[in-house]
Amino acid sequence: MTTDGPEARGELPTRLRAALPPHFEAVGEALASGSGTAPACEVAGAALAREGVTLVEALDALATTARLVRDADPEHEATRALAVAWSDVMLGYVNGLSCDDPLTGLASRAHLRSRISEVYRAEQQSGTPAADSHALVVVSAVTPAEPAAGRDDVLTRAMHVAQLGDTARTVFAGPETIGHVGAGRLVVLAGRDDRIGRRVGLLRRMLEGGPATSARVWIEGLPPSDEAAGRLLDELTRV
Repeated sequence: MTTDGPEARGELPTRLRAALPPHFEAVGEALASGSGTAPACEVAGAALAREGVTLVEALDALATTARLVRDADPEHEATRALAVAWSDVMLGYVNGLSCDDPLTGLASRAHLRSRISEVYRAEQQSGTPAADSHALVVVSAVTPAEPAAGRDDVLTRAMHVAQLGDTARTVFAGPETIGHVGAGRLVVLAGRDDRIGRRVGLLRRMLEGGPATSARVWIEGLPPSDEAAGRLLDELTRV
């Protein structure tokens, strides 16, 4: 946005600057000076996205800034710059979520589902049924972890699931995908070989007598089709 012409105010008054929405001080200064606001809008859009502000709220804040400083609606260039910067940050966040659960560090359910689909696609190429090559190892907390005094309940349980995941990773330390699929439950996509039974037994013993909870561990065979595997994962998600 540019504001060349006699209506450009020059320097932004201190009182007006204080009235601007958070992160829009630079936008206001650019409006007042008559310089382009797109770079400042990009910075503001990215900052608001990282703080979890919705796009509607961000656009409303831009409109408030433009009306306070210029008594006009924001121009298209400024709106576009803010929206694109906001979207880029949120897209990066969503892409991150599709692979990893941000609280536990384990694979997200969506990523685990994608890996299972890859197993079925490999079945078509190799001719080996997915049920023969892979299986799901389910780890489910029996006694929910109780939050310590003064500690957030969600954070405490996420930390406990992360601990379960760390234990599972010591047993399944190879290319296996370990995903968090529900409260207190994780699923390992593991190769079905002559070691899987011993590994599950070892994992059970490692989880026995834990200080915060007990956990059940069992093997779920993969069904004949990818669609049926999706339904199985849905059932495992509903703890």
